Amino acid sequence: MSDSPLRAADILAQRLYAAGCRHAFGMPGGEVLTLVDALERAGIAFHLVKHENAGGFMAEGVHHRDGAPAILLATVGPGIMNGVNVIANAEQDRVPMIVLTGCVDADEALTYTHQVLDHEAVLAPITKATFRLTAKGAGIIADKAVAIATEPRCGPVLIDVPISVADEVVTDPVQPLRPAASPVAPAGADAARARAALSEAKRPVAILGLDVLRDGAERVTRAFVEHFQIPTITSYKAKGILPEDHPLSLGGAGLSPLADRHLLPLVTDADLVLLIGYDPIEMRTGWRDAFDPARQTVIDIAGVPNLHYMHQATLNFVGDCGATLEMLAQDMAMGPVWLGDAPQATKAALTQAFPTDDDWGPAAVIAQARDTLPQGTLASADSGAHRILLSQMWRCDEPRGLVQSSGLCTMGCAVPLAMGMKLAEPDRPVISFSGDAGFLMVAGELSTAAELGIAPIFLVFVDASLALIELKQRQRQMTNRGVDFQRHDFAALGRAMGGYGHRVTNRGELRAALEAAQQADRFTVIAAEIDAGGYDGRI
Repeated sequence: MSDSPLRAADILAQRLYAAGCRHAFGMPGGEVLTLVDALERAGIAFHLVKHENAGGFMAEGVHHRDGAPAILLATVGPGIMNGVNVIANAEQDRVPMIVLTGCVDADEALTYTHQVLDHEAVLAPITKATFRLTAKGAGIIADKAVAIATEPRCGPVLIDVPISVADEVVTDPVQPLRPAASPVAPAGADAARARAALSEAKRPVAILGLDVLRDGAERVTRAFVEHFQIPTITSYKAKGILPEDHPLSLGGAGLSPLADRHLLPLVTDADLVLLIGYDPIEMRTGWRDAFDPARQTVIDIAGVPNLHYMHQATLNFVGDCGATLEMLAQDMAMGPVWLGDAPQATKAALTQAFPTDDDWGPAAVIAQARDTLPQGTLASADSGAHRILLSQMWRCDEPRGLVQSSGLCTMGCAVPLAMGMKLAEPDRPVISFSGDAGFLMVAGELSTAAELGIAPIFLVFVDASLALIELKQRQRQMTNRGVDFQRHDFAALGRAMGGYGHRVTNRGELRAALEAAQQADRFTVIAAEIDAGGYDGRI
């Protein structure tokens, strides 16, 4: 390896390795064989998947555990088109993703049309940047791609690699060095106004979002809210920044009208609203203009300016969450807050709204899984009614303990996300929660789990319905159409694909299946049979 001449693809792969990347996912074609070879030579394992869309979610799952940019590799034409959904998801869910594709050389494309299409034009609207690799600029392009993908707010970047460029030997490669950016905190008159508002607040509320994790500000944020005794809400992807058994934690918010019924009045009553790394792309329409700068002090701390207009603020600080909180808290004393019991009453109302003592049904499945699985279990959730319920009921004691598609809300993500997390942390228990429709979208990846030799738990809510859409139909007094399908034997499917399978119909059976799955040497599919309509009044 050390004596081999460096190809442009090798330089690209080495720079990705230097950025911390250790895994890549995709399905190769002839146009990307050099890329696959270069990744493996650089120390980045390439994992063959059954569909590029699932491969992208596996890459995201790894990212949530190791922090490095996700890598999706796809071949020309139909290969990269299969990945469009997960790339759009990465853009809306703020996932740093490097998308590697092969393309036909420009001169060849002048007279050759088979599978030729403009990848950059297709992906430009859903990526932060697109590059076409050149041999001499391979290192610079890789460095720029990583920098753009990981700067606020994170997202996907495309590197399109012409076939001949990938193989071109580079005799004098440029080795760019990108210095780490220093955290920036606000100063001046606006900073003084914010400190004054904090010192005078009697009813403060904090809402935490994904930017806190991007800035590595989890500990500072927890210390801040504890110091000032501020009741705290998180977005779904920020769950666990403050452990959800913490007295100040009010849990997550995002898609549940039932939760909003209790959380929004508290937010409305606050005299100070601190939006710390909050990204409203995770929130439903009920949170539009949920804050009123005319009668509240609203301080927005984020990595990018407010161009979404879903809410407005009294003060907008664009900078590092941790550095900003340290500035606000420096030498700051604060009097008693929330002299009444409103935060405690809200927390009690949320506990009552999402009870854990059902005999059976979706809530019982979630409650039993949380009780049976050990602390530190990592979880993923697919889109659907179960995700809303799970996001409220699943207790997180660490950041990224529950991952999901919050911005795009795409189906079929939970299984591959869990696979990526398990690959990155094989010694930790990992479980995915899927509706039966979403599970069917990615069932072929069970064979990938078998081939990778990993043992996550795949739990499926089996009600033979698109439950959330069916619920919306009934709420609008519409006829049931296009939402029901046959019940399938998902446990048998798990066994057929090389894993274990259990069909469960009560808490005792579920407990036994979960206990067996934790000891299993292969993946386990648990099919939890529930009645249609089990989410009525619960989300």
